[in-house]
Amino acid sequence: MKKTRVISPAVAEAPPGLWSNCLMVGSMAYLSGLTSRAPDGKAVLGSNEYEQAKITFQKMKDLITAAGGVMDDIVQMTIFVTDIKQNREVWAARKEFFTGDYPACALVEVSSLASPEVLVEIQSTAHIGCSAKA
Repeated sequence: MKKTRVISPAVAEAPPGLWSNCLMVGSMAYLSGLTSRAPDGKAVLGSNEYEQAKITFQKMKDLITAAGGVMDDIVQMTIFVTDIKQNREVWAARKEFFTGDYPACALVEVSSLASPEVLVEIQSTAHIGCSAKA
């Protein structure tokens, strides 16, 4: 099987040599840890966990759509937060993007992410075409 990079015009790519936001191998899509960074790569959008999670889930949706899938094709997620007490904010945003059987998921508190204003980062794996909505 061949590895293919998936891009979306709605999601800024990292500079060459750092990482890919989404790679496909067969029907599997692997999404890097995504955050609510603006397209300029510098500014962080959203001032709280709910807003940042919602922006990040939208980026995931844009990439999964570009890969030919739907959000319910995501089978696994790891969500990193800097304040575990704000988990309900992250779950509220997640409910806006998933239905039916939610992905297998871990929520992990970390001491910091890429910069102090980044509160949420989400990494995921999808099996394109596996959901009833595909």
